[in-house]
Amino acid sequence: MSRIELIGINGTMLTDEQRGLVRHCAAVVVSRRHRPLVDGLNPRLLDITPVAAMLDQVAGALTSGTVAVLASGDPLFHGIGRSLINRFGRERVTIHPALSAVQLACARFGLPWDDLVLLSLHGRSGHNLPGRILGHDRVLLLTDHHNSPDQVAASLLAALEACNDGERIAAIRIRVAENLGLDEERLISGTLADIAAQSFAPLNIMLVEQPPRTVPLFFGLRESEIRHSRGLITKDEVRAATLHRLRLPAGGVLWDIGGGSGSISLEAARLAPDLSIYTIEKKSEEQENIRANIRTYAAYNIRLVAGEAPEALADLPAPDRIFIGGSGKRLEAIFDTAAARLPAGGRIVLNAVLPATATTALSCLLRLGFQVTSATLAVTRTAYPEGSPQVFNPITLITGDK
Repeated sequence: MSRIELIGINGTMLTDEQRGLVRHCAAVVVSRRHRPLVDGLNPRLLDITPVAAMLDQVAGALTSGTVAVLASGDPLFHGIGRSLINRFGRERVTIHPALSAVQLACARFGLPWDDLVLLSLHGRSGHNLPGRILGHDRVLLLTDHHNSPDQVAASLLAALEACNDGERIAAIRIRVAENLGLDEERLISGTLADIAAQSFAPLNIMLVEQPPRTVPLFFGLRESEIRHSRGLITKDEVRAATLHRLRLPAGGVLWDIGGGSGSISLEAARLAPDLSIYTIEKKSEEQENIRANIRTYAAYNIRLVAGEAPEALADLPAPDRIFIGGSGKRLEAIFDTAAARLPAGGRIVLNAVLPATATTALSCLLRLGFQVTSATLAVTRTAYPEGSPQVFNPITLITGDK
């Protein structure tokens, strides 16, 4: 059975062993950048992109003999190795790894990387970059032409400025390793503003560093740990039940309508860092509370939307989950807008303090075709041994599944 020789490449030359493998293959898969390495070694060259077409061509070439595939670094680290193994099976692919770009970059930076957070931005949307990056002390990014170092730095800077986070802006340092292993190799370092003002070669790796911070508990913030005004915050017990009802996905979009202090958004952001959260709040005092909570917990997958629903929802990406904590007497209009944007399988959760709000919510969700359930929470707290019971107003949690 003919095989695939998957060869990792570092630098600007093939080793004698690699040249021997390439010379005796029926075909060689190679990128435009690596073509000079195989000049005169093999008459049949196949382009590595587009990948789907390349895989079909490799299948045809295997009927004539072994096929070599040249790829940068370690082909099993965010490389072509996964696609080849998925298509042709592990037993047909022999892997000859080279040093990965991550290993080279960390060597250049003098940076131990056994505890480093690695994120690939290849082919990924950049809309939640601040949320994915700023919650970590050190992140190494595999960039692409859409998410280049200058664009990433600009995105981080904009998110931090929107929350008045001057302390973090001053503390963050960026390092970029460009054209690793080539004659044009270059190492660049600077602040967010420095990097945002430059341009970079397509081949690069980006390191984002900020001073180590004490990481708070993963879940279960107390009301006293969340900035809020005049006691207006979703109580701990209700917040926990609300998050359970929301059944947050790992990614996607959450709308938090009438965010208040942003306590639901904050807990959701920490539970699901890849979730994009849009917190809609019209009151300036609460907006400042939300910004402060984002800064405190580096919860930059939260985006504050200053405005009132339903108008403020118009330009937001479609949600997978919606939480309604406040409606400003516009509940029916909010439900109509939300139902039109929520896909099948989506969920709405509303917390109702007043019986009239619960009645309106139930009738709206039923009219709009949702499957509806409700539960009422009555919370009583007692501090032992000498505390008196503290009784809170019951809250009705209403859930609508589309």
